[in-house]
Amino acid sequence: MASLQHGKGPQKDQAGLRHPSNGKTIYHRPLNRTKTSELSQASFAYLFSEMISYAQGRVRDIQDLEARLNAQGHPIGLKLLDLLIHREPARAQLRPLTIISLLHFIKQTVWTHLFARQADRLEKSANADTPDEYMIIDNEPLVNAYVSVPREMSQLNCAAYVAGIVEGVCDGAGFPAKVGAHSVGKEGEGEMWPGRTVFLVKFAPEVLEREKYLGKS
Repeated sequence: MASLQHGKGPQKDQAGLRHPSNGKTIYHRPLNRTKTSELSQASFAYLFSEMISYAQGRVRDIQDLEARLNAQGHPIGLKLLDLLIHREPARAQLRPLTIISLLHFIKQTVWTHLFARQADRLEKSANADTPDEYMIIDNEPLVNAYVSVPREMSQLNCAAYVAGIVEGVCDGAGFPAKVGAHSVGKEGEGEMWPGRTVFLVKFAPEVLEREKYLGKS
């Protein structure tokens, strides 16, 4: 019988942890192993609708419900940041150092991981009085695709959950911010994206101060 010591199996480090010889760990494995994306979306739609129903029974109004959805998404954003950075090649495992690099990371890497595509647009507020505000625009948020909002709750945007994820990514990267989801699409003829949502990212004052300091240096 061949000895088990002569293969190219997992190697142990000084702490006794096993590492695959190809460098791939559990963090590099795809989370979605289903044969069809439709099955995955159906599962997500069911779980998300149940989560909304659970939260709805414990709030007083729409603002409270959106705040609860935001709070549920926040810890996911914190963990997702570490996961996505860890999956990058060793030379690229650096956290974003500027507001723009962070927002591009969210628009491209985070959105692609969550929804298999990038967000549609990234914009900076044109108002000189709000230099701390940026907008990530999604024309068709997946979280709203299977949610039927009653007429009396027409102001509700369940993408507040995604806003919480974005807020968690910002906080985890050292760019504290408040993120809200706002519906800007309009129902009716001629509107191509009635579900269009703007994720308004408002950074804390200390983030802008640091950005100015880095710009000067």
